[in-house]
Amino acid sequence: MLVNATQMLQSAVKGHYAIPAFNTNNLEWAASILDAAEESQSPVIIQCTSGAAKWQVSFKTVADLVKDLVEAKNITVPVAMHLDHGTYEDVFKCIDAGFTSVMYDGSHEETFELNLERTAEIVKIAHAKGISVEAEVGGIGGVEDGVASMGELADPQQCKAIADTGVDFLACGIGNIHGLYPENWAGLSFDRLSEIKALVGDLPLVLHGGTGIPTDMVQKAIGMGIAKINVNTDLQVAFAKATRAYVEAGKDLQGKGYDPRKLLKPGREAIVTRAKELIVDFGSAGKGWA
Repeated sequence: MLVNATQMLQSAVKGHYAIPAFNTNNLEWAASILDAAEESQSPVIIQCTSGAAKWQVSFKTVADLVKDLVEAKNITVPVAMHLDHGTYEDVFKCIDAGFTSVMYDGSHEETFELNLERTAEIVKIAHAKGISVEAEVGGIGGVEDGVASMGELADPQQCKAIADTGVDFLACGIGNIHGLYPENWAGLSFDRLSEIKALVGDLPLVLHGGTGIPTDMVQKAIGMGIAKINVNTDLQVAFAKATRAYVEAGKDLQGKGYDPRKLLKPGREAIVTRAKELIVDFGSAGKGWA
């Protein structure tokens, strides 16, 4: 069933595990993510950036697709349909499209005051409709939909100010980056995470750029209050690797191996396998109705 993300994240904080938030890029992604969650009996957040929504035509197309898949597959675990790194304008498009959760990324606004003001406004509007809200303080490294950041550490006092607006969960920069991590990556700043947690209390915190962070480091972050972990690149790499193997083995030239259903199947299965591994790493397996 489709729900907002509030309850699942609050349960994750109390249970010291994290909810996987997998980005969807098309039908194969959404279906595979749901299969992995159902087989693992894990709550899950399916999220979509504006770029991925444009690729799939619109936010409404994405929302309707996920809703139909949840119903058709008889998914029994909680599923939230979430906007990832949304602009102020994107948030309202997703509310209208039927998303159950939204992220307003105000970390790229000209001033922190504008981020704070718009976050407070969105919280009031979204909560009135039963929609959960994620906000962000401190840029996340790498590139997300054309937006780049040095991955600065979030200011704890700014995190507290955003938390006081009533947001349901907060993304905070602690040295994490989007995409693949370089060999010289300095790692997560657990000192900064501790400082932020001390000020925001039980508010669920979000770790963006979940691809490639060592498992022990991820699990330490979970133990310190991270309750949602975003994963996109990891599943893309798994899909590409499986698809490449199919083509390089010449299977697309055998019989009707060119049929997109056969061509995409190995990648689709790879997404399920990798998503299930991450669900175990994050500790959310079997927590469908925790």
